[in-house]
Amino acid sequence: MTASIALVDDDRNILTSVSIALQTEGFLTRVYSDGETALKALVDNPPDLAIFDIKMPRMDGLELLRRLREKSQIPVIFLTSKDDELDEALGLAMGADDYIAKPFSQRLLIARIRAILRRSESAQPSSGEPEIEGATGPIVRGRLTMDPARHRTFWNDRPVTLTVTEFMILETLAQRPGIVKTRNQLMDAAYQDDIYVDDRTIDSHIKRLRRKFREIDDSFDAIETLYGAGYRFSDE
Repeated sequence: MTASIALVDDDRNILTSVSIALQTEGFLTRVYSDGETALKALVDNPPDLAIFDIKMPRMDGLELLRRLREKSQIPVIFLTSKDDELDEALGLAMGADDYIAKPFSQRLLIARIRAILRRSESAQPSSGEPEIEGATGPIVRGRLTMDPARHRTFWNDRPVTLTVTEFMILETLAQRPGIVKTRNQLMDAAYQDDIYVDDRTIDSHIKRLRRKFREIDDSFDAIETLYGAGYRFSDE
């Protein structure tokens, strides 16, 4: 099925140009010029992925994401200004899957959309479909259980809601506990198609993962930082 993409930006030039580029690539697009109008539509009729500008009047992208995450886990990419480092970090902490700085390459944006949609499809098989023979089984590491086929994560038997990007990073760490994964290795796991992301993006995802687990268990320390080397998962 053709994927639908929602664009939310108060700059009509961006809405028009990005929408045309996405339609040329075969996507269906829905455009909204403000967050308040978009929120109800996104909840009532969720797209496959949404792209939010951060700086918008009335309801900015951060508030739109916060309210959307109360009801939906659809993938979200943020459009930010080059100097909005705090907004980028906050957006990732609130549950955005990625961000791209303006001015941006439409080719890069489309590549990131495709990568996130592929991960979403592989992580969330359609209900009622039979299990695929040979599909990855559950990963059990101490108190952590991950079910890649159903995109479910549990800590101490309590569910933890993760975005697709978070799930891919944690899965990469948990597959080989005790083994250090560099930031580049985690980037390769979470971002394919030669998409460039910097160290800050991976670090922000790790911080968000820790925060989500500590909301359930304030003593959570299974994701360890090895300064100058990377991260590893401990199942002890």
